[in-house]
Amino acid sequence: MRAVSWLACALFAVARAAEPYQVEFEITLSKGNVGHFTVEVYPDWAPLGAARFREIVEAEIWTAARFFRVVSGVMGQWGIPGKPSVAAEWREKKIQDDEVTQSNKRGTITFATSGKHSRTTQVFINFVDNANLDGMGFAPFGKVIKGMDVVDKIYAGDAERPNQGQIQSEGNSYLKKAFPRLSYIKSASFVGGEAKDEV
Repeated sequence: MRAVSWLACALFAVARAAEPYQVEFEITLSKGNVGHFTVEVYPDWAPLGAARFREIVEAEIWTAARFFRVVSGVMGQWGIPGKPSVAAEWREKKIQDDEVTQSNKRGTITFATSGKHSRTTQVFINFVDNANLDGMGFAPFGKVIKGMDVVDKIYAGDAERPNQGQIQSEGNSYLKKAFPRLSYIKSASFVGGEAKDEV
């Protein structure tokens, strides 16, 4: 009986890992201005990236994370946790690269990298078609299916000026002081309140 139960759990986990899922983001665009957008993730596009994205959302490490690299007409990036201790922990949790099976078109979401097999928690949404990234190993794992107009309103006034090293070491205290206008994530949750592995 135990073997049957274990097999059922294993099959459920495999099936769940292959199914598309949705995550809704509530973000503060500017003081008093809140918006929402929804990302649909496709594990068949980039299975390792899709699994890591699920892991991040379940761990809730992006609460209050700033959109620290936003380049108008290119992309908006976030993903360094606001607490330095959490950022340090996840910085070591690198995942292997996925094969690039989809193009970096407007609205797709992709993990940022610092080289081969270096993906951790930083992701970006393409504001335009950035096909030039396809040959550089950037593998989209999902796309914005609702609220792209909100994504377009993410504060871009500081462009690439925030220092990633300081964000890692000082967290939101650095960003709040030096770049107080950055948009940030209030919450990220599975649409439909997706359950964790339970059988």
